[in-house]
Amino acid sequence: MLIDVAIEKVKGLISFFEGYMETGFLEALEIAKEIAVEMDIGATFRKRREIKRKKQYDENPDDTNIATRSAEESFRINYFTPVVDQAISSLTRRFEQYQGYQKIFGFLFTSETLRSLDKDSLKSSCVNLEAALMKDKQSDICANDLFVELKFLQNFMPKENIGHVEILNFLKRHDCFPNASIAYRVLLTIPVKVASAERSFSKLKLLKSYMRTTMTQ
Repeated sequence: MLIDVAIEKVKGLISFFEGYMETGFLEALEIAKEIAVEMDIGATFRKRREIKRKKQYDENPDDTNIATRSAEESFRINYFTPVVDQAISSLTRRFEQYQGYQKIFGFLFTSETLRSLDKDSLKSSCVNLEAALMKDKQSDICANDLFVELKFLQNFMPKENIGHVEILNFLKRHDCFPNASIAYRVLLTIPVKVASAERSFSKLKLLKSYMRTTMTQ
């Protein structure tokens, strides 16, 4: 999967969960009841015995509402909403690096996006990309040369909207855009996965397990 497709899918998934938290409880409840019936399990919430007590003069009215809240509503507030909210926050936190990629490489995603930029916006985008690809005061591209190439490329590319893979293939057929070719090659090698830390720690146990570790080591 390409990075721009991954960004679009993650945004769509987050928006789905945001809408699901507002309107999805009743649908999830009906699905859960159908599964419970198939498994021959009671499809009703367990009701607690209501304790009647005298209301104190300094008691908050919301406290009485909590006591008289139905089991279904209590399940929605205490379980369903926190689980969906945790999914939204986890997705946002884990893929927040995508936002940085989009700010740096977003103007190269499609030919339509590239053609929509004016002179000043294109210039600033090239400067930001040069700074992002700089290490030890040396960058893989030159912002001024990239600006000249992309400015010419805006009118030289095919009129239909194409993605960055097609743009790079177009640049390979016309070997006169060295900086643009480097920028698109870097864009196409950005990894989509964010599970490198979990993967390396799982492999660590193959080399050093609890059974091999001793106090002297």
